[in-house]
Amino acid sequence: MAHTNDIWYIYGVMRATLEANQFPEGLDDAPVERCVEGGMAALFSRLDGERYAPAAIERATEDVEWLAPRAVAHDRVLTWASDKGPVVPLPIFSLFSGEQAVRTMLRERRVALDTALRRASAGREYSLRVYRIDSELGPVATELSPTLAELHKAASEASPGQRYLLERKLDAARKKELHGIGARVARDVIDALLPHAVETLENRVTTRAPRDAAGLLILDAAFLIEPSSLTDFQRELMAIVTRHGSRGFRFDFTGPWPPYHFVRDQQERAADDA
Repeated sequence: MAHTNDIWYIYGVMRATLEANQFPEGLDDAPVERCVEGGMAALFSRLDGERYAPAAIERATEDVEWLAPRAVAHDRVLTWASDKGPVVPLPIFSLFSGEQAVRTMLRERRVALDTALRRASAGREYSLRVYRIDSELGPVATELSPTLAELHKAASEASPGQRYLLERKLDAARKKELHGIGARVARDVIDALLPHAVETLENRVTTRAPRDAAGLLILDAAFLIEPSSLTDFQRELMAIVTRHGSRGFRFDFTGPWPPYHFVRDQQERAADDA
């Protein structure tokens, strides 16, 4: 039952012609409904307007325990929708005042949403992260870097006094070369997978990226892949993992996901109309 202080939480937009039933539960276990306008269908839940007022959300999102289950619910609905067909995901906490505001958004953003849905229909999104493990890469780095190989050879053939100096030079050069090796591997990964994807998007990774249990992040990429190309993509990725997986690199491949990265412009515009 709707209440006067209800606010409409929008998960995403799909075509109204797609069959949709047995919706998953939304945020706070609220039912998921459809609002249809001009051939577009917004997936939404009615939430407590006071609990999800802008100031309340700003405070609550600082609490990971509060945020995490809502992020999971948001993704659950969008993943369900993307299993049915193309969907334009809206950012988490895309809130509208009510039915009229949602219908207005669907009408005014119809062209942009149609473009985004056609783009999303090209395939499913998959993510790939590659990590550099220096403790594993270091021992084999001389095989991957001519500079290190030359220094290592010179040190092994030098007199004891010269060897000490060359080994210090080798240690200093190794840190720089590890970065270069990682950059080359990341580039080779993208070049090898690019022919098997409709589109590829690389998220910016800086040299200040934090290390975690997996290592140092050197590549964070999203791929839009046609179903017919997925097997070839996975085969190429497995060949890459075979070459590098035991030589200082870790690969984290996930998906399919709703096309978060590939319809970003349209979803941000729709959210701005809230």
